[in-house]
Amino acid sequence: MRDGLEGLRQGRLPQILRRFVRTPTRGIVTGVVATGLMQSSAAMTAITVGMVASGSLAFRDALGVVLGSNVGSTLMPLLLTLNLWALVIPALILGGLGFLTRIPRLRYPSMALTGFASIFIALQSLTVALHPLTQTAYFAHILEFAGGQPLLAALCGFFASALIQSSTATTVLTMTLASDGIIPLSGAIALVLGANVGTCATSVIAAIGQPRAAQQVALSHVLLNVGGVLIALPLLTPFSNLMVWLSPLVSQQIANAHTTFNLLSTLVVWPVTAAFARLVERLLPDHQQA
Repeated sequence: MRDGLEGLRQGRLPQILRRFVRTPTRGIVTGVVATGLMQSSAAMTAITVGMVASGSLAFRDALGVVLGSNVGSTLMPLLLTLNLWALVIPALILGGLGFLTRIPRLRYPSMALTGFASIFIALQSLTVALHPLTQTAYFAHILEFAGGQPLLAALCGFFASALIQSSTATTVLTMTLASDGIIPLSGAIALVLGANVGTCATSVIAAIGQPRAAQQVALSHVLLNVGGVLIALPLLTPFSNLMVWLSPLVSQQIANAHTTFNLLSTLVVWPVTAAFARLVERLLPDHQQA
């Protein structure tokens, strides 16, 4: 899918981003759309870090993309709660046929379409493959214990997401575990919150040894997600109750929690993006600019 998107843009991503991220609002929208297509906020923020490091994008312009990437990452878990097989299989077939052509304008969109459908199928297959594991007593006891401790559950989500470099996969696994009754809803939501922090590992690694502005992008990603989790954990019980009120299905409750948390985190920072940028610059000053 990423190869298809790369082919579509034909190496013009820096120009495209510079054009569409001139304001925080446009940057957020760009981050949402780009991450929704790529289905990886970690990859999107790493790309953003690289562009800032190369001077293609300014730190303050990149901040909106980081905010939007968190919201864009919630698309796939939401889609997985819907029965989309009637659309996924035809999309996979059409994408495969289009990929065989030699027309770039048709081939690259087909690659992206095939990739998106493949991700959906892979994540669905992952939930099916995980089901027998959840039935083992040892695994169930560990998850049951972690699920009853919100802070421990958040830490488990953090390490899982950091290791597999995908908060989406961690969220989907959590949806399966909670649907099977292995962990309670509050523990599942805590796992998802921790996964949001774990996905920051990619941008942090990408920023190592890079110019200060690129490191500021990574720091802003960490501050946004860690700050949101620290605020959300004490409110976990009422937040979980709200998700139960919104939907009777456990998987939908977790997907809604994931979306609501990321959306609220972005909306809170959006009006004060400039002030947030100044805070990051004070915490990690660029002495060369000074």
